[in-house]
Amino acid sequence: MNKGFYHKLAANNIKKNKRVYIPYILAGIFTTMMYYMLNSISLNEGLDHMSGGASLKIILNLGCWVIGIFAVIFLFYTNRFLMKQRQKEIGLLNILGMNKGHIGKMLFCEALQIALIIIVGGLVGGLLLNRLMFLLLLKLLNFSVTLKSAIYGKALLSTICLFAAIFLVILASNLHQIHLTNPIDLLKGGQRGEREPKTKWLLALVGVICLGIGYTISIVTKSPLDAMMLFFVAVLLVIIGTYALFTAGSIAILKLLRKNPGYYYQTKHFISVSGMIYRMKQNAVGLANICILSTAVLVMISGTVSLYVGQEDALKTRYPREVQVTGYDINEEKKQIVNSVVEETLKDRQMEAVNPFTISMGSMVAYKEGSKFEITELQDFNSSQLKEICLIPLEEYNRLEHKEETLNPDEIMMYSKNGSGDSHITLEGDTFRVKKHLDHLFETEGTGDQELIEVYYLIFPDADAVRKQMQKQDFKEANLNGLMYNYGFDLKGNENEIRDFESDLKTRFEQNADQDLAVYVEGRLSGREDFYSVYGGLFFIGIFLGLVFLMATVLIIYYKQISEGYDDKERFAIMQKVGMSKKEIRSSIRSQVLTVFFLPLVMAVIHIAFAFPIVTRLMAIMNLTNVGLFAACTLGVIMVFGVLYGIVYGVTARTYYKIVE
Repeated sequence: MNKGFYHKLAANNIKKNKRVYIPYILAGIFTTMMYYMLNSISLNEGLDHMSGGASLKIILNLGCWVIGIFAVIFLFYTNRFLMKQRQKEIGLLNILGMNKGHIGKMLFCEALQIALIIIVGGLVGGLLLNRLMFLLLLKLLNFSVTLKSAIYGKALLSTICLFAAIFLVILASNLHQIHLTNPIDLLKGGQRGEREPKTKWLLALVGVICLGIGYTISIVTKSPLDAMMLFFVAVLLVIIGTYALFTAGSIAILKLLRKNPGYYYQTKHFISVSGMIYRMKQNAVGLANICILSTAVLVMISGTVSLYVGQEDALKTRYPREVQVTGYDINEEKKQIVNSVVEETLKDRQMEAVNPFTISMGSMVAYKEGSKFEITELQDFNSSQLKEICLIPLEEYNRLEHKEETLNPDEIMMYSKNGSGDSHITLEGDTFRVKKHLDHLFETEGTGDQELIEVYYLIFPDADAVRKQMQKQDFKEANLNGLMYNYGFDLKGNENEIRDFESDLKTRFEQNADQDLAVYVEGRLSGREDFYSVYGGLFFIGIFLGLVFLMATVLIIYYKQISEGYDDKERFAIMQKVGMSKKEIRSSIRSQVLTVFFLPLVMAVIHIAFAFPIVTRLMAIMNLTNVGLFAACTLGVIMVFGVLYGIVYGVTARTYYKIVE
């Protein structure tokens, strides 16, 4: 046989099996295209000339890694479906005279043709759409950046190497599988897994326990920092629980239904339940994958949409005032200098400050055990015990709250967002009586629901008492003679005037650096560009990864329906011969398909519902504290995804019916 024969045979095989190969090729092209575009955009020189470009590049590179890892898993997984459908055909060719060497050459030619189509098609599509995707990214970021329209060799080489390596390993896996399997087993490959599986109650119990622990972590975790540390633990437990429940729990439930005569001994239920019991073992992994991918799509898109839509809310949470001046180790003399620099800049710029807020306070980090606080450095900590302490002089509290409270030297007042019932506290050996627990407190710049750790506000009798506690931080250099000073205000003026004022104020404080002033100026307008670059980038990545995961979900569903169709074809033909009408068969099919098809979606929605609390904590880290907005976005994404899922059901179910009938 000449080499041309194998290439023709391979092309004919792909054409003959187009029902399974075309979706696989299209999905491969789409994945390759997405990987190349994301890689190329991350290398675009235009990002180097925009605010927040460095952060955006990190996000884009992370997206490349995610798609690359996903491509490996996804293409290997779908290849299993393809080989399962080809087993009988390959076994027949082997019996008719083609030895395993000939079959290996045929599979090599098929793999080569498919790899070339996918890689070339993906690169061509990526090159055509790359400019459009970059413009979309800039639109999401609200930036106007000169676009460097170029083909990046590094992105091309990376894409070719990655996908060529994937297809090479897939080919090696297929050849190894054919080499170890005899022709008779290949011919009977489609008939495997037909024995009734045993009920694995222990595995089902493990699944329930894992889901229960994962859900509990989500519900009871209150600290955003704890949420960040425990989120992936909860995700891992939910994934394990999902696989265990679909593998063992589904079989246990189906057997319980079989024991219910009123339900089981109905034509459509009898056939669907008995059929699912026998093949649930091999279907369970596919259903669990659909569930997990659906959950990933819902969480990813709802989260990134919420962040993008709620950018302004997040910006105001992070920057309560348009301009924020923060000084460290500021005594009364330095405070006057800070105030005079701000007032002179306002006067020279002919601008008016409105809604001002000033406060002098101390800040430290400490462990809290019971009512004892022990000051520590921010490292190697247990986040459940780590607290931030804000120490506020009484005169500042009275000024801002318009009160006339008094405190003895050994007394304090305390406020905590989560409440505290301590009657006394000890701070590094000094014990204070808590005179009053405050139920509210004036606004403090830089604090809010986005705090990573719980904050305790302690009101001390005077500034000297605060400085005394601050000087206990012996790991700090030099003794602190002053406190942290915050001065925030809004401005009357347009965006250009506010931006120029902020720039001028930063310059003036830099010129006063010789007066030993450690002062930092932040502005909402300058922060907006960084916010848009990060949140817009996350939204862009969310769209990319959401589409990739959605495509994978659709393809797994499609292959599952085809596989089910071929497995059920002979079974339903026999039932029709023994007297079942086509109407009864179609009703039974519909009952089985609906049950299996929508079970992963129902479980995904349950996962989302229980994940909502911990995800809101993660959103708070990103300064999004508008829970209502996140809930609305999540509900909207679920509804849209449900509609798409229903459309996929309609299309794939029609394919299933054609095969069976």
